[in-house]
Amino acid sequence: MQAQGADEALRARYRYWVEAMRPKKPLARNLAWAFGVGGAISEVGQWVQWFFQRQGMSPDQAGTPTAIVLVGLGALATGLGWYDRLTKVAGMGASLPITGFANAMVAPAMEFRSEGLVLGVGAKLFTVAGPVLGWGMAAAFVVGLARLVLGVRI
Repeated sequence: MQAQGADEALRARYRYWVEAMRPKKPLARNLAWAFGVGGAISEVGQWVQWFFQRQGMSPDQAGTPTAIVLVGLGALATGLGWYDRLTKVAGMGASLPITGFANAMVAPAMEFRSEGLVLGVGAKLFTVAGPVLGWGMAAAFVVGLARLVLGVRI
C-alpha cells in the first residue's frame, strides 16, 4: 500500500517537473503575427482584385485571375524559400489563405527536385493537393450531373 502511494507521489513530482520545464508559448505574439500576416496576404489579394476590376472585369470575373495570381505568388515565394520562413513565424496566418495551398503543392515538389523534373517534381507536385483537387473535381462532376438530370438552372 505504501509503495503505491510513493509511486503516485513520484508521478506527481514528475508531472510538476515536466510542466515547469515545458517552454511557455507566447500566445499574444503568435496571435498578432498570424493576424498580421493573414491580413497582409488578404490585403494583397484585395489589391490584385481591384487591379482586375479596373481593367474592366466585374467582381465575379476578377475572382479567378486574382486566385491565379495569389497561387502564383505563393508558389514563387515557396520556390525562393521565403514562404516556409513566413509560416514558421505566422503559423496559420500564412497557411490558411490560398497562398498556403500553393505552398502545400510546391513544397513537396521542391524536396524531390534532385530526382528529376518528371519523377521528382512532377510526381510529388500533387502529393498534398492531388486528393483535394481530385475530390473537388469529382464533387463538381456529381453536382453538374445532378443539375443536368434534374434540370436545375442557376
